[in-house]
Amino acid sequence: VQVQQLQSSFSPKRVKALEDWLMKTGVRLTQVNGQRKYGGPPPGWTGPPPGSGSEVFISDIPRDLYEDYLIPLFQSVGQLYEFRLMMNFSGQNRGFAYAKYGDSAVAASAIRQLHRFRLPSGTLLVVRRSTDKRQLLLGDLPHSLVREELLDILNGLSDGVQAVTIRTMQVGTLGDKKTSALVQYSSHHAASMAKKEVMQVFKKRYGTPITVKWMCFSRPEEDVQKERPVAQTTPKMNPRPPPPSFFLSSRFQPHPVPCPAAQSFPRAVGSPLVCLHKQGVDLPKDCAVGQSPAVGGPQRNADLLLRRLCETCNLGEPLYSWRFCSAGLDGFVCFAYHVSIPGLPAPVRGLVQVLPGAPGHSLEQELRRSIAERVLQTLADA
Repeated sequence: VQVQQLQSSFSPKRVKALEDWLMKTGVRLTQVNGQRKYGGPPPGWTGPPPGSGSEVFISDIPRDLYEDYLIPLFQSVGQLYEFRLMMNFSGQNRGFAYAKYGDSAVAASAIRQLHRFRLPSGTLLVVRRSTDKRQLLLGDLPHSLVREELLDILNGLSDGVQAVTIRTMQVGTLGDKKTSALVQYSSHHAASMAKKEVMQVFKKRYGTPITVKWMCFSRPEEDVQKERPVAQTTPKMNPRPPPPSFFLSSRFQPHPVPCPAAQSFPRAVGSPLVCLHKQGVDLPKDCAVGQSPAVGGPQRNADLLLRRLCETCNLGEPLYSWRFCSAGLDGFVCFAYHVSIPGLPAPVRGLVQVLPGAPGHSLEQELRRSIAERVLQTLADA
């Protein structure tokens, strides 16, 4: 690595520590497209590249903290296949990185051990499972757009388009319609290439702006992560207290639930809140217990309650992901969801229906609220 490029960093001592570490260890870092990479594969690696679920996403990294601290920290959990630190032109990191291990079990162990790990500066690291994004949601499309025309545009931007689904839904009571499309790609790289240019192409061709968002969904691994113990040296700092025993009950077996009918779509989680309160969990004061949706209790604060509950019980921050499934004639949209909570033995998966266009709520807010209600219900039933 060209260590001279780092001299503009705000902390010369940290840059010098990185240079000394590189000289001492012989580690080679490669600067590629705004990121600095180690490994991929590292020296001495044997076997195929790691499969799905083996990478973790790391955020809240201080801008003057570099690989001389981060690589040994994440290697203390297990052998790293690759480590990528995102960099800017000033020589500082951009506050996040990716660490890839040999398999998904070691990655899960890294999340359990290093999520909310306290750094020397006092900052708490955020470590989550990395999502391989391959789906784009295109919104505000022209109503006259047909699938063949959209495919022609997308194939001109990048290879790897696997599936395209166009939906037109009525929004509100005035008969307004919105057209969107869900595009599935064969790889994250192909989706990224299209995402960079598709907005400009539509504006130039149709004279109207569109929206482009990632749609994230983590598919379950085939072996359901058997969570075998990893015989590696673990960090000796900042141990996390074990979660309450009722969360680790063998009865906790999350499973997909049938997609509910619109009429029975749940809008409140008063029962789970009462159940968790009886289990001895101190709930946040701003998350009401046992109130009906009309009062504005759990319906409004389900996402906040789930996060506070996980924080109180040292379970780690919940990570939401979802994918579009179908849209009904009644306006409800069905999504498959996947919620990973580092301190739980298995993720929570299922199906949920939402009604876009709720007053004061975006589709993402409505999804998070509805999914949080389902997760709270699952925890209460465990």
